[in-house]
Amino acid sequence: MADAAPIDPTFTALPYRRLAAAALSRARDFGVTHADFRFERVRYQHFSVRDGLLQGAEDVEDLGFAVRVVHQGAWGFAAGVVLATDEAVSVAERAVNVAMVASGMTRSPIELAPEPVYDDVVWSSAYELNPFEVPLAEKTALLAGWTTTLLGADSVEHASASLQQVQENKFYTDLAGTTTTQQRIRLHPTLEVHGSRGAHFDSMASLAAPVGRGWEYFNGSFHDFDAELAELPALLAEKLAAPSVRAGSYDLVIDPSNLWLTIHESIGHATELDRALGYEANYAGTSFATPDKLGTLQYGSALMHVTGDRTTEHGLATIGYDDEGVAGQSWDIVKDGVLVGYQLDRPMAHQVGAALNGGRSNGCAYADSPGHIPIQRMANVSLQPDPQGPDTAGLISQVEDGIYVVGDKSWSIDMQRFNFQFTGQRFYAIKDGQLSGQLRDVAYQATTTDFWNSMSAVGGPSTYVLGGAFNCGKAQPGQVAAVSHGCPSALFRGVNVLNVASEAGEGDDL
Repeated sequence: MADAAPIDPTFTALPYRRLAAAALSRARDFGVTHADFRFERVRYQHFSVRDGLLQGAEDVEDLGFAVRVVHQGAWGFAAGVVLATDEAVSVAERAVNVAMVASGMTRSPIELAPEPVYDDVVWSSAYELNPFEVPLAEKTALLAGWTTTLLGADSVEHASASLQQVQENKFYTDLAGTTTTQQRIRLHPTLEVHGSRGAHFDSMASLAAPVGRGWEYFNGSFHDFDAELAELPALLAEKLAAPSVRAGSYDLVIDPSNLWLTIHESIGHATELDRALGYEANYAGTSFATPDKLGTLQYGSALMHVTGDRTTEHGLATIGYDDEGVAGQSWDIVKDGVLVGYQLDRPMAHQVGAALNGGRSNGCAYADSPGHIPIQRMANVSLQPDPQGPDTAGLISQVEDGIYVVGDKSWSIDMQRFNFQFTGQRFYAIKDGQLSGQLRDVAYQATTTDFWNSMSAVGGPSTYVLGGAFNCGKAQPGQVAAVSHGCPSALFRGVNVLNVASEAGEGDDL
């Protein structure tokens, strides 16, 4: 891992320590049992291009602070944007008043699991060049050049690209004595070509994942963008001419570029403890994987080893310390196919006790804005490779009649994280252990446990890729978080495959 980048001096020059001292001192006056102060500046830059032309660019900054307390057994929370000590005192008073009102409606007193004190620690994510230091003209010229090049191919009618960049700075301190200052950088590039054949219109997108890296992501060492530029037009042309899939049962070899999303929806959300306990249902529902199944639910085959991790290098959910002052950790969620863990924060860790993580939070509290209260959010949830597993070609060689699935696209899952279906960017028929051309109109469908129990082989470390998303939604008011999911290629037997065109009542016009 490269040396950590220094914290942006334009952030450290802000008066957060003075505001924190005033806010926590005022909270202490009320005899609160816990108080924390969180100061954030989040910078966002996004631009998009289409057919060689800039479509739009924006820079947004979210700056403010929040005070959270536990008083009379209840949570209190308030936030402000005026960077003055009298405002910090006022915000603390409002947080205490909220707790006093909430105490009459709180059935079980709030208590936090213990955590060591971290004395003024500093952490930065792993990157080499902050993208905010690269001129916007240089960045837009790169992506505009890509789309111009792609537009010259016969199969491409339109080409689009975009880049979202985030710099997130946080200062946290609490009455227990923990103080943390952190900086995270992340990037999400997109690149897609569009074309048609007859009445059939389709697209083909880059497999470049969003990452916790800097501008060095584009130098070719981490993802081969040049190779994709050369391949995308031919891949699109083949897809447009490909035969429509025959619905039925197939063995599937699923590439990490697709499988990460299945992990996110069927494991990541399902093992958030607040959903499993039933008191969080927004956006993604609750969970079939309830705590009474801990240690007994056969989530998948014995080959299945899934971890939660807040320390993965370049992970989108990677942190040094979460928004409750808990150090980042790694732990098992599914081991030998059995459900053995959840993602939790300090109140939930205290509630469930030693049965999970020894009664300690595993660092999954996060707020996406200074105006939002921290909630339990997803770690980097990843399927581990088989140390002795084959490469992707070796998995394909084990299939007589099946489909190789590459890239993510649309998805659907029920409110218990149990019944689902997923599509993808491209699909290849497998005949007698060899790829046999693209198919289209493919979706695979299963229940979570049937799907993961059908996993008969897991690829080796050479197939492991860290995928992910910037836009995982949760809670009300809604919050958005970025999260990575690593996985190898894997082989699944006897999975139901739908023809989406037939399901939609469309005929095959080719």
